[in-house]
Amino acid sequence: MTDTVPGRPAIPAGPAADPPPDRRHEPPSGSEARPARRRMSPMRRREALLFYLFISPWVVGFVVFLLGPMVASIYLSLTDWDSFTEPVFVGLENYVRLLTDDPVFWQSVGNTFVYALVAVPLGMIIALGLANLLNKQVRGRRFFRTVIYLPALVPIVAGALIFKMVLAPDAGILNRGLGLLGITGPHWLLDPFWVKPAIILLSLWGTGGATVLLLAAMKGIPRELYEAAELDGASGFQQFWRITVPQVTPVLFFNLILGLIGAFQVFGQVYIMTGGGPDNASQMIVPLLFSEAFEFFHMGYASAMSWILFLIVLGFTLIAFRTSRLWVFYEAEVDR
Repeated sequence: MTDTVPGRPAIPAGPAADPPPDRRHEPPSGSEARPARRRMSPMRRREALLFYLFISPWVVGFVVFLLGPMVASIYLSLTDWDSFTEPVFVGLENYVRLLTDDPVFWQSVGNTFVYALVAVPLGMIIALGLANLLNKQVRGRRFFRTVIYLPALVPIVAGALIFKMVLAPDAGILNRGLGLLGITGPHWLLDPFWVKPAIILLSLWGTGGATVLLLAAMKGIPRELYEAAELDGASGFQQFWRITVPQVTPVLFFNLILGLIGAFQVFGQVYIMTGGGPDNASQMIVPLLFSEAFEFFHMGYASAMSWILFLIVLGFTLIAFRTSRLWVFYEAEVDR
């Protein structure tokens, strides 16, 4: 028997019709088929073993010397510990005391902010100007490049001791030179007003590293860009501002990040030159942290201070990264 409908082919009806096949237990085909998992060959297994063997020193060092101390520091920041007795858990008491009842900490935060916001931009500007001068075709430029970079090789302890003698009130070379000009020099490291400029001056003395990086970036700028600008009548300053600066912005951004991290972690200059004085006028976060931990043995309190410093550095770094898209030029983005 067949059921017929006008205009349609006959369809078999009744129990003689074949049921549709059951495909539930059939293996997937086409794009749904999963390839069989291959076993690693002895050579690949040996390469994987060598890979884990070679990275194991770094992994062990990271866990033992970085990750482990960080986790321990988080716990210690919630305790009262003098490094000799058992830590006593106090919760957020250290953080509350830091943020609400420690004027010296807030004074050190303010001093560190002033130092970072002045020394970092000023150092970047000086490094950019020196790199532009050293990029000129002048006689003796190799000698000047070496002289400018040499201070970056001097250890910070030696540099701080040298500047401490240079900035001495009476016998210092700087005040003696000012005296020859009829100017009475200030008591640099003993004056609350002049002590921060003195420390900033020491930071500017070591801009040779940033200068070398910017100089290398300038060497990579195509000469055709300057030739085209000259044909259009651009002046030297216009070429510098419109061509040189945009081309070296990635290096400027790199120097900015390193400068911010270094400025908020400044320690040797303050510890050697002033010890935080006079009247905490030059006290920074890290020297204060060091004093709390290793002079007064407030390890838990110092750990809390270190994590607040970490959040401050992280915040400024994130701001720098978020705003970099507005002023950092990457040639690869133009090629897309």
